[in-house]
Amino acid sequence: MSFSSHPTVLSDRKGKGREEAQMAALEEVHIPSEPAGGVTRCVSSASTSTPTWWRRSRERAKADRQSWDYIWSSGVAGGIAGCVAKTAIAPLDRVKILFQTSNVEFRQYAGTHLGLIHAARRIYQESGVRGLFRGNSATLLRVFPYAGIKFMAYDAIEAVLIRTPDERTPLRFFTAGATSGVTSVLITYPLELIRVRLAYQTTTRGSSLREAIRTIHHEAAIARSAPPSSSISAFTRSIPLFPFYRGFSITLLGMIPYAGVSFLTYGTLKRHISSYIPYFKDRRTASDLACGAVAGLLGQTASYPAEIVRRRMQVGGEGGRPGVSWREAVRAVYTAKGWRGFYVGLSIGYVKVVPMNA
Repeated sequence: MSFSSHPTVLSDRKGKGREEAQMAALEEVHIPSEPAGGVTRCVSSASTSTPTWWRRSRERAKADRQSWDYIWSSGVAGGIAGCVAKTAIAPLDRVKILFQTSNVEFRQYAGTHLGLIHAARRIYQESGVRGLFRGNSATLLRVFPYAGIKFMAYDAIEAVLIRTPDERTPLRFFTAGATSGVTSVLITYPLELIRVRLAYQTTTRGSSLREAIRTIHHEAAIARSAPPSSSISAFTRSIPLFPFYRGFSITLLGMIPYAGVSFLTYGTLKRHISSYIPYFKDRRTASDLACGAVAGLLGQTASYPAEIVRRRMQVGGEGGRPGVSWREAVRAVYTAKGWRGFYVGLSIGYVKVVPMNA
């Protein structure tokens, strides 16, 4: 999970727009039919081929955006869109994770001009196409509930916070987006960590979903048996599912710069882009795409150092180690490459975040 998928008003507003477009495809499509007497009339294809319960559900969803029919539809639409998008960029994600975690076999390619191409070619030569998509199974298991929960939670929270047009303020939109995002991250974070572990593996050992889950689960015992001088506090190590939530605190911290920068950028560009670039004055779709891409790019840049630290913490339990604290992760990154180390793989993030936010 990159911070580009974190909750923002930008992502929720644009996501809802995509979902509404998908729901529009389910609208009734009129086709000509010729009854007896040769008089052409129009009938609804939906009325003849669509189950009655589905049509009634669509009608309730269209009539009431606070109904469970609408919330369910938005969740399904968001989940499907998320699965398709994540699968399309899975090879980029795999390489980026190897760079971010400073994998021993791939660190030589990080920070070079053709590092992405060289790393992808090596993965393909050693593991084939499946190697480029390693970890994508956990991604699909996670992204559908993540997007679905975020969409449903956003609609439910928005219905509570924004009941009248006068209540449509930036703060309320931001609160709804942030709350829905935190909720979805909390529930699905273990799958995110499993995905990173699978992508980090460069051997067949522990490369299956089941083996990764078993390995991470056993790390709880290792963490609890660590000496008192361990960088991970005793309280944290006592939490039963602690290994599945490594780096979770940094994840929440990284939401702040991403949400703040992307929200501010998107709102500012939407208000002024037509004044500076007349081309966008009468082209709302193109304007939304441009604003979303720029906002996502800047938000990704602002939150990227936190993502680097999070990745180091997520793989900190590899090899029987008790774990890595955020302080140790920061120190290791800075010692190895200085401040540039906090932006390793950012160019790959740009390639991903622009189309996903647009």
